Amino acid sequence: MHHYRFTCTKCCKNYVPNALNLRCEDCQGTLSVQYKFPTEQMSSFNYGEGISMPIPIPSPSDLVSLGEGNTPVLKLSKISNQLDLEIYAKLEFMNPTGSFKDRGTSMMISALRSMGVSEIVEDSSGNAGASVAAYSSKAEIKAHIFAPSSAPDTKLNQIKVYGSVLHSIDGSRDKTTEAAEAFAKEKKAIYASHNLSPFFIEGTKSFGYEIFNDFGKEIPENIIVPVGNGSLFLGIWKAITELDTQNLIGTKPSLHCIQAVNVNPIASPVPWNISQIAPTIAGGIAVGTPPRKSEVRKVLEESNGFANSVTEESIKEWQINLAKYEGIFCEPTSAAAFAGLENLVNRNRIDKAKRVLIPVTGSGLKDAFPE
Repeated sequence: MHHYRFTCTKCCKNYVPNALNLRCEDCQGTLSVQYKFPTEQMSSFNYGEGISMPIPIPSPSDLVSLGEGNTPVLKLSKISNQLDLEIYAKLEFMNPTGSFKDRGTSMMISALRSMGVSEIVEDSSGNAGASVAAYSSKAEIKAHIFAPSSAPDTKLNQIKVYGSVLHSIDGSRDKTTEAAEAFAKEKKAIYASHNLSPFFIEGTKSFGYEIFNDFGKEIPENIIVPVGNGSLFLGIWKAITELDTQNLIGTKPSLHCIQAVNVNPIASPVPWNISQIAPTIAGGIAVGTPPRKSEVRKVLEESNGFANSVTEESIKEWQINLAKYEGIFCEPTSAAAFAGLENLVNRNRIDKAKRVLIPVTGSGLKDAFPE
């Protein structure tokens, strides 16, 4: 008997959890994990006295871990002075494979292993693929990783070194997803999509519990996240909601969604069409058809957040700024969030009396440096 269930985010139909179920049978909506409160059998991680994060695995001892999480938070003094507000960065590139994806992957692989899964298929622009490859190796699960051939060689080589089977696909990020889905169907393998798996967000929400530990009840009023599929964005909000339910936090923060102008199906100020996709150096958020788009938009509304698009030039500029002024070498996807912050400040969307937290989602050592 599971201590949780899957619930459709669109029509609210409930399902008994299984490794194959990624969408609602009735409306094709995405699924989320809902816990059966209250229960003495609840499996959870302890984040301090009276603070517990429910998890979808039988026991914390069942977690497949490489030491993810507990990443440091730094105040960015120089950039704070430049933009005239208080800015903090949480260094997610210090996770084991170099990105925040390790949070979600650890939980997803743990849940799948507890269900007896021994072979999976995943698609990724690079970071998630490397993460899934690493944790699959630890869990002794065979992994087929599909990635665009245009992804940085550093990320593709990282996937291979963990022993996963790399399938390099010519074309867009969305073409890679199509190829992975077709392969999983043909081979009758488990499609462990980090974009669709309800388990993945249960791992990324640990970011939200950690910032509670970092800041206490008064967490920063603004959190700015680079968004492709939105797994970190949605995980943070789920943590905030769970903490609020336990009356552990003060005011909920506003969550802001940042995308590249060249691929911005959520942040576009005009109706979006897949034909509008153009190349971007922010490969981690280059997703033309995010399956959880409606969920991201709902969180933007609930949290009084803004969606913003940034140019290629501003992404390059902020990748350099972070390294030059703060000693942080991030990947372009992470730099996009800082470019978005500058836009929001210039448009008076951010109150300068309020604090800002930005996750530095991935390492610049894993991506091409802009010329």
